[in-house]
Amino acid sequence: MKSINLFSIIGLVAILSLWFVSCEKDSDTEKPVINLIEPEEGDILQIGSDVHFEMELSDNVMLGSYKVEIHSNFDNHDHGTKADDAETAFFFERSWDVSGKKNADIHHHEIVIPENSIPGDYHLMVYCTDAAGNEAHVVCNVILSHEGGEDHDHDHEHED
Repeated sequence: MKSINLFSIIGLVAILSLWFVSCEKDSDTEKPVINLIEPEEGDILQIGSDVHFEMELSDNVMLGSYKVEIHSNFDNHDHGTKADDAETAFFFERSWDVSGKKNADIHHHEIVIPENSIPGDYHLMVYCTDAAGNEAHVVCNVILSHEGGEDHDHDHEHED
């Protein structure tokens, strides 16, 4: 009889532990928030130079990572579903780790547009995933050009 009671207690503790862990994982269902500051919608990005990239990320519990993707929009597709892109003239994709933070102010010049890139309309997409796996994304339409581009005045230090 004592062995049955001990077995029952161990089983009950195991079930309660699993229930507690599963409730803990499922409690964060809120997506992170992305505030893309630069580039802005419609900005002209200079071919052969770097992109001034700036944004703020936040999450109610904990951030995980973010990814930036740039691809052509020559066919004027949208992102309701993942479309099969035709050949892309310029393509960029990279992820960064921001785990361990609830908020992150991002500023860098790590995206470089090669000299041989084809000018035209592009999508700049930012994905952010929190520690629980919830994902948010934003899409910004930009133009790659050999000419001009906006000259931004920045009141901050640039990291090399």
